[in-house]
Amino acid sequence: MFRYFARLHEKYVLPIYPVVIFSDERPKKAAVSSYQIKFPDFQVLDFNYRTIQLNRLNWRDFLNQPNPIASALMAKMKIEPKDRPKVKAECLRLLVTLKLNPAKTQLISGFIDSYLKLTATEIQAFETELGTFGQSQQEEVMQIVTSWTIQGQVSTIIRLLKRKFGQLSPEIEAKIQNLSSPQLDDLTETLLDFQHIDDLTSWLSNLEE
Repeated sequence: MFRYFARLHEKYVLPIYPVVIFSDERPKKAAVSSYQIKFPDFQVLDFNYRTIQLNRLNWRDFLNQPNPIASALMAKMKIEPKDRPKVKAECLRLLVTLKLNPAKTQLISGFIDSYLKLTATEIQAFETELGTFGQSQQEEVMQIVTSWTIQGQVSTIIRLLKRKFGQLSPEIEAKIQNLSSPQLDDLTETLLDFQHIDDLTSWLSNLEE
């Protein structure tokens, strides 16, 4: 932290407020928040910085804060195992109430999904939690959940194609990422029949006709 502070201060010659966010599950004891250099007869440096230790924060304290960062980081706060499905649902509820643009919503929801992976049993509890939301919020949250499924399918397809043909061009990857859910299903079934990268290119071209 001191090195980051010193380099930035040297480059920009501006006051810098040093903050570090700890997102690890352990340890849960308070993190160190200072760096000192001293000798028996002289203290050279006493550098202090703010620490935000997520595993020591209670997610319930951030439920009603209109802050997109809170909606993402709640998933890494102190959570009882039984509350994991509820926390994920509440993260998404908070996110949809913020009315962010689609790109920001997708970015933050991606953090939530990555930070808080649920088991099959927890997914059932998560869906029950969604049922307690108002209809409008349910629909918006389900759009996000559906986008996770689609993104996961896209990632799997691209991984399989790379394994089959090697590196794909950015243009081909972009076309795959823009496919609809039914088109992704068709590609999942068809890609096993492709013998050459040209077969994939032709298949994608036919969609544009």
